[in-house]
This record gives sequence, structure tokens and C-alpha cells, in this order.
Amino acid sequence: MRIAKQKRKTRETEIGIKLNLDGSGSADIDTGIAFFDHMLTSLTRHGGLDLTVNATGDVHVDEHHTIEDVGIVLGKSLEKALGDKKGIVRFGEARIPMDEALAEVALDLGGRSYLAFDARFMSPKVGDFGTQMTRHFFESLVSNAGINVHMKVEGENDHHKIEALFKAFAVALKRAAAVVGDDVPSTKGVL
Repeated sequence: MRIAKQKRKTRETEIGIKLNLDGSGSADIDTGIAFFDHMLTSLTRHGGLDLTVNATGDVHVDEHHTIEDVGIVLGKSLEKALGDKKGIVRFGEARIPMDEALAEVALDLGGRSYLAFDARFMSPKVGDFGTQMTRHFFESLVSNAGINVHMKVEGENDHHKIEALFKAFAVALKRAAAVVGDDVPSTKGVL
């Protein structure tokens, strides 16, 4: 079972996450940030995960700490759930359109973190979510999961662009995390 539970409590946030990589797309998300909940639910559905996120934070200040800490805890949960990575595909990619927007994500679950992020947003916010937090969420996730992700999106509507990025990440992750054999997919023998 590729399941992980992780918690993080700071003076600014309290985050609890349960992740099942081999789920059915079931989401129970509550961060106090409606658009972020929508994005995490979309990630869950299109990634074929089961994900529970309970987050409280100082959203009266702004959404930054909550989104960042959810990214940290989700990244650690992903790393834990992947375990020794025996038999996984390792690499995944996806091109996802959403109306006029097109997002592309390629990733490697190989244990080295790096984020290449190419997106420009027209608006400072979509609902209660600062558009610049899109990159910061993925930076937090990637660095704590130990994965390499390249993301790019083009389009006009910021809602569509952000949602397409979350969906493309989800589909690429699902493909990369799929178990297809018994060996570790590396010439080194470990990931």
C-alpha cells in the first residue's frame, strides 16, 4: 500500500495530509482557501489519488503560509508514499488543454528536486488565491518530494491556466508513479 500520513504544525499553520497513491480520485480538502481547494481536488481526481487535506492557517494575513505548508507536507507525503520506488515508471508527462489554455508538465521521480516553471499571469488573484502562489506551491512540493518537474502554460484566462497546470501535474504524476515491474528504474539501482 502506497499510503502516507504527515503533519506539520507551526505558529502560522497546522496541516494534516493523508495520501493514497493508488486511490480512486477521492478528495476531502479543506484549506480555508476555496480556489486552492478546487485545485487540490482537481489534482486528486486527475491523478487517481485519494487525498485528505486538513489545513488551518493565518489566512487573515494572507494565503501564503497555508499554501506553502500544504506544498511542504504534500511533498513529504508523496516521497513517503513512493517508498523505495521499485517498479515505478519514474518519468511522466502530460499536455492538458483547458479552453484556450494549454499546460505541459514533464517530471522525474528520481530523487533530485528541481522546478522549471514557465507561466505568466495577468491577474494578481483568482478568487482568494494569489496567482504567484502557483509557482510557490509547486516549489514547496517539488523540493520536499525530491522530484524534478518542468511546467509550462500558455493562454489568456488565469483560472484556466492554473487549473490546466494542476491537471497536467496530476496526470504526469499518475503516469510516473504507475507500478509496471519489480526493478528500481535507475542504472544506479536506487532512487
